[in-house]
Amino acid sequence: MSKGFTLWFTGLSGSGKTTIADLVGAELEKGEHLAEYLDGDVVRTHLSKGLGFSKEDRDTNIRRIGFVASLLARNGVVAVTAAISPYRDLRDEVRGWIDHFVEVHVATSLEDCEARDVKGLYAKARAGEIPEFTGVSDPYEPPIEPEIRVDTAGRTPAESAAEVLAWLEAHDLA
Repeated sequence: MSKGFTLWFTGLSGSGKTTIADLVGAELEKGEHLAEYLDGDVVRTHLSKGLGFSKEDRDTNIRRIGFVASLLARNGVVAVTAAISPYRDLRDEVRGWIDHFVEVHVATSLEDCEARDVKGLYAKARAGEIPEFTGVSDPYEPPIEPEIRVDTAGRTPAESAAEVLAWLEAHDLA
């Protein structure tokens, strides 16, 4: 059985974390790894239905993602998560549950995230239509010392995914 671990992608909405996580997960599956993808929006729909976006509800959603990721990792699966997970203390809490936790900060500037925003969420948040929107009216606390920090400025998603995969390979995880 391959070694299970959790790849925890965090970053602002529109940072590219989902796209990069998809690419990394697909590459891991080509090798000897079983990988399961836990997208924040999908988990919110199926495991966290009815939760809003208050701090308490966001924390509950992240704890649920972390719990499922811990079960998968413990059983030899690579849990690839992509959720904004804006609060540092909660990411650190989840880290404590998982033996092999790799935090990936998709470090994309707020300006770049807004420019990429195909859903118009940032514009709605700035217009006051979406309260408690991370990066606009609610804080995002970037990781202080993530295992991997991916700066997406001027890079393709494939280049960013290659950086993550290179780190995993260098640490005997890929």
